[in-house]
Amino acid sequence: MTAPARPAPPARPRRRFDLRATALFFVFLAMVVSVVGLVARVVAGAVERRPAWVFVLVVVAVAGFAGLGRRWHLARAARRAAAVLDEAAREAARELEAPVIPRQRPAAAVPVDYDALSAEEFEEAIAALCARDGCSGVEVVGGAGDLGADVVAVAPDGRRVVIQCKHYGDSHRVGSQDLQRFGGTCFTVHEADVAVLVTTSDFTAPAVEYAEQCGIVCVDRDALRTWTDGTGPRPWEDAPDEWATSPSPPAGPVS
Repeated sequence: MTAPARPAPPARPRRRFDLRATALFFVFLAMVVSVVGLVARVVAGAVERRPAWVFVLVVVAVAGFAGLGRRWHLARAARRAAAVLDEAAREAARELEAPVIPRQRPAAAVPVDYDALSAEEFEEAIAALCARDGCSGVEVVGGAGDLGADVVAVAPDGRRVVIQCKHYGDSHRVGSQDLQRFGGTCFTVHEADVAVLVTTSDFTAPAVEYAEQCGIVCVDRDALRTWTDGTGPRPWEDAPDEWATSPSPPAGPVS
């Protein structure tokens, strides 16, 4: 038994030779070769006649490519900077939305036992409080011939503060005579803008009356404690406005 014969694949049609298309192709090729040759001759002539121009052209081309690269680098840097600024703006917005907690005035790290100090140590402690709360030019000037001034300083607002310190026990209250002696020198001699008498004790009623008339700030034991722990005002903050410039103390003693 013989196998059936497989049909032969159809023969591909042969492309006919097109003389016209072939001629046009060679004409185009000749034109391209001629143009390339002409450009090559022009370039060669230019190199031979003016080599500097060629060098300039090469430099310009290199600079152009370098400029393109730099622009691309700057564009990337600008995108990164924009991202950083955007993040900073978001962070600032979050900070503004957060509740503001007022800063507290620093208090003494360790409670001070003023009763255990000597008179000289008490003056040093008061000077340290002034420096802690922003005063400048703080000096302890107490001693013989101090004429009532134990501590001098310049308040943060620029006013001159003169302080007399009375390290007394609880039973020894500051009387009007103490205030009168201080009032006679604090403004006229020491040129105080703010005069303060601070004590570890208390003041008699006549002393408080004289201080109010003269414009002297009285700091007793309780006021000293709140000043120290930061919960009370600083003495120069309690000075009456009318005594912002150097006043004259009232005439005559107050009994």
